[in-house]
Amino acid sequence: MTFDHASVRTTLKPWGRRDLGPWASNGRQDSPVGEISFEYDEPEGRERLLLLKLLFTREKLSIQVHPDDTAAKSMGMASGKSEAWYVLAADEGAQVAVGLKRPLTQVEFRKAAIDGSIDELLDWQDAAVGDIFYVPAGTVHAVGAGLVIAEIQQRNDTTFRIWDHGRSRELHIDQALAVARLEPASSRKMSRHITVERAELVACPFFTLERLDLCADTRWELTAGRESWAMIAAGSGTIGSLTARIGDGFFAEADRADIRVGRDGMSLLFATAASAPAADLLRELPAKDRLKPDLADIDSHRERHDVIPFPLSGAAL
Repeated sequence: MTFDHASVRTTLKPWGRRDLGPWASNGRQDSPVGEISFEYDEPEGRERLLLLKLLFTREKLSIQVHPDDTAAKSMGMASGKSEAWYVLAADEGAQVAVGLKRPLTQVEFRKAAIDGSIDELLDWQDAAVGDIFYVPAGTVHAVGAGLVIAEIQQRNDTTFRIWDHGRSRELHIDQALAVARLEPASSRKMSRHITVERAELVACPFFTLERLDLCADTRWELTAGRESWAMIAAGSGTIGSLTARIGDGFFAEADRADIRVGRDGMSLLFATAASAPAADLLRELPAKDRLKPDLADIDSHRERHDVIPFPLSGAAL
């Protein structure tokens, strides 16, 4: 299977934003968009393990929790939902909440969920560009306003909403109590350099998330040994025969691709369904093999996916 552009679908959310630039080709929307999800469909309809998203927040999201694998399977689902966040853009004072300030009893939790004081019991943390947060399934969490976040998660969108800041959407307090860890969480992660170009952001039992920072006018070979998702976070170039610009998503499985980096360099977020980084993921090609991409040609023949609103069914953020 070759590296290919991922398609995108958008989900309208009351807490979303109308300005999606530069992450979408159609940067201004008529209705608030909360999520862009990257998808890749094949004729045989294989079920993917991971889901890569972009979140756009103008207001606080609901306070929520996701089931772990054990709880999810008891409900007839294939997996739980652990996730990780990488902050792409942040307004001054933007925050996320991961875990509680202190342990709570179920009685305390239920009361706080009903009257909304649960918001004050969350461990709110400042969020800035480049920050990384890991949110294991069962962790009570929320995303604040003024953020653009890249999220990689297990492919299960089951969300139990605990508090929705006075919005009229359904709450799921009983279900949340059944799966939530009512305690503080260690969420903020520090990147670890594997090589000069590769930084491990998160490695957990379900996925690995890396950032690849490639210098201008270089050429690389990228090898995906299993299900992998990539998104261009900065710069431009080509991946195989495909143009690669900010906001573009890619999918690959058991294949290699030739990356030619443009004059502004390129940063990719790269997620794979493995618990540790692959040793042979990235290889720089010798200088004699490098060919500078023609960026004028890239711009004139760029293939981008327009944003089309997609209503999401069931409980969500």
